[in-house]
Amino acid sequence: MSKLKIIVGTTRPTRNADRVVTWVEAAAAAYGAFEVEVLDLRDWPLPFFAEHFGTVGDINDPAYSQPIVKAWNRAIQDSDAYLVVTGEYNHSIPGALKNAIDTVWLSNGFRNKPVAAVGYSAGIGGGIRALEHLAQIMVETEAVPLRNTVVMPFANDAFADSGRPTNPATDAALQVLLDDLAWWSTALERARAAGELVPGRNRLRDLILKAETAGVPTA
Repeated sequence: MSKLKIIVGTTRPTRNADRVVTWVEAAAAAYGAFEVEVLDLRDWPLPFFAEHFGTVGDINDPAYSQPIVKAWNRAIQDSDAYLVVTGEYNHSIPGALKNAIDTVWLSNGFRNKPVAAVGYSAGIGGGIRALEHLAQIMVETEAVPLRNTVVMPFANDAFADSGRPTNPATDAALQVLLDDLAWWSTALERARAAGELVPGRNRLRDLILKAETAGVPTA
């Protein structure tokens, strides 16, 4: 069974995320394909990202600058798939979420794993601009961001007293998202087990060094 980490991307005291995450977590657990764990950034007071090779220690077993940074990297590494629940701040994702993603630096914890997303907002946008930006960010981590998302506009009125969305299309969108996430998680688990390429930036560096050593022009 795939390990799915649901990442709560905002820490604001008045956030709408709590109702959204409760619904998403229940649906993911009921889906039956995942071992579900919620990573709420409120519970992960990560320092502002400032890691470098001088802070990580042994590159094969990094200590990082603080124990919580090491624990966060391990939590992300110990997963097969991710589902990010996020609001939209100034046409993008919350700073706490960006910092948490940046902190998964040396470990490449997101690499070759699927990332799905649920966006919400108090207004009509439904977090769509945050989700688009999140996809760009996750590409740089070498994760596999999925096309199908859940977008929830007018989040203050999006749920009935039962905790279920008032719009049936929202439930349907989450079902499609979970189908995709399960398929991609299984496919990428098999691909990783068969062997992974060295990260592209490392291969590029090695090829450039090899060319320079051989005296081959690189420009």
